[in-house]
Amino acid sequence: MTTRPFLLLDVDGPLNPFRALYLGHRGYVTRRLHPANWSQRQRPGSLRQRRGLRVRLHPEHGARLLALPYELAWATTWQHQANEMIAPVIGLPRDLPVIEWPEMFTADPDGLYWKTRHVVAWAAGRPFVWVDDMVTDRDVRHVEAHHGGAALLLPVDARRGLREGDFAELERWALSLRS
Repeated sequence: MTTRPFLLLDVDGPLNPFRALYLGHRGYVTRRLHPANWSQRQRPGSLRQRRGLRVRLHPEHGARLLALPYELAWATTWQHQANEMIAPVIGLPRDLPVIEWPEMFTADPDGLYWKTRHVVAWAAGRPFVWVDDMVTDRDVRHVEAHHGGAALLLPVDARRGLREGDFAELERWALSLRS
């Protein structure tokens, strides 16, 4: 049993800066992938469906994430396909735990991001950092009120993905738990 906090990773935004204005982010590689959740929302036989989703990933991110004092887990709509399609490209193990969403993209009655309640339940009081491009102050307040352990919601700009400052914040927060 590990006592390290969880680092819950979203793919689109933090690892795949899908809103980037320029395609050539330094160090990133581009892949065309067909994740099931995305494919189901495409018109069958369309050009977009045939080409696949353009995903930009940084091959060094895996090593950077593994060097941090966390237990990594996926908190993404890619679910188990993150282990199959994303992990090999960035150098993460293919067997990371996955939060399985009972429903996706459903409106929350309190205006929370649809993942928030599930993340809190999944973490079950254990300290965690959740890296996502969609978290808001409302989600932060909800986690503070309903999660029994330490938590950090780290919003990442979907135009830039994880940056040096984000890695520094992840390191700083983990070290603060030891104090």
